[in-house]
Amino acid sequence: MSSKIDYNEINRLIKLMEKKNLSHFEIEVEGLKIKISKNTSSPEAKPLPAVQPSLPSEERRGSEPRESPPEKKKDDFHYILSPMVGTFFRAPDPSSSPFVEVGDKVKTNQVLCIIEAMKLMNEIESDVEGILKEVYVESGKPIEYGQKLFAIQPF
Repeated sequence: MSSKIDYNEINRLIKLMEKKNLSHFEIEVEGLKIKISKNTSSPEAKPLPAVQPSLPSEERRGSEPRESPPEKKKDDFHYILSPMVGTFFRAPDPSSSPFVEVGDKVKTNQVLCIIEAMKLMNEIESDVEGILKEVYVESGKPIEYGQKLFAIQPF
């Protein structure tokens, strides 16, 4: 195998990841496989606007009857946005059931969907725990960068 690593090309990939705000990138060309991941463990790395406003509601919910969750406004949801342009898939393959359904409990780092971009399959994971409230895109449809994919009601 005569694959040479072109560090300039790798640096360009890293800059492209930063520009497109991607946290993970994989490519395999002629037997050479490159995986690049960005450490997103710091709170500043992930936008959490929906989680912070929901804290007062969560405190109230503990003292109210079980019927209170429907009162939660859509503003209190956490939205999973597309980190790239591509094709949205709800399941790993056409014969499988979707990764998640509306009403499912979702855990942090749980795969929610796949976005195919440039013949690469990118797993999109949840960055919060909660209940899946809405799916905005139909499987097999094209999506844009920043487009809403899911609404999650955080715990």
